[in-house]
Amino acid sequence: MTPDQRRWAFLIGAAGLVAFVLWGLTGLPGFGRYPGPYGYIINRIALGQTNATGVVSAVNFEYRGFDTLGEEFILFAAAAGTSVVLRRLRGERERPAVDQAADRQVPPTSGAVRMLALLFTGPVMVMGWWLASHAQTNPSGGFQGGIILATAFILVYLSGEFLVLRRFSPAGLTDAVDAIGAGGFAAIGLAAVAMSLPYLQNFLPLGSVPGAVSSSGTIALISFFVGLEVGAAFVLIVGELLDQTLLIRQGDR
Repeated sequence: MTPDQRRWAFLIGAAGLVAFVLWGLTGLPGFGRYPGPYGYIINRIALGQTNATGVVSAVNFEYRGFDTLGEEFILFAAAAGTSVVLRRLRGERERPAVDQAADRQVPPTSGAVRMLALLFTGPVMVMGWWLASHAQTNPSGGFQGGIILATAFILVYLSGEFLVLRRFSPAGLTDAVDAIGAGGFAAIGLAAVAMSLPYLQNFLPLGSVPGAVSSSGTIALISFFVGLEVGAAFVLIVGELLDQTLLIRQGDR
């Protein structure tokens, strides 16, 4: 296929996609005009059933927890696939690694970037743990908290300390945390089934005070495992890509 043919194929496909999206948007209700009824029902019953003041988290980790489990395992599969492919490539020595931009100049990290990255690493780590462990009390959760946890590790790299990043997040430990986070979520659902309950139904006692950290049973525990899995998955993906880049540059030298 010639470049012009590829360009026309892309333009035709893109035009069809845009038309399909616009057609779908025409059927949406106006802003602020929610047709219901499910949102109204959840708002009425969620607090009494779960003691969670963060109703979105109650929906994500209990009412539709099975869907959330599938979304988490998509990320888990992506991280595992990235690791398998890149580690396989690093093990191949049949052809030399070639950097398509080997002549690029990588500037050293400035003192200002290094200082700010290290300054914010600790607060970002605390914020990530807080968000991952308080899903039942406010609009947060393991996905948001996990991303911020991973950001704390990336800040270490941005400070110019790749070897320190590797010491803080060795590949074997990161793999284990990723697997524990994904497996812990699934295990909570299986524990409910073992008790003759629906999959992922809450089986831990609810606290006496709605909105407290320990008030919502399995919701907080699931959010914690999700935070572990999401944070470890992104650290794993970024670390594998950085390892691959480092190997390519060393091969060129």
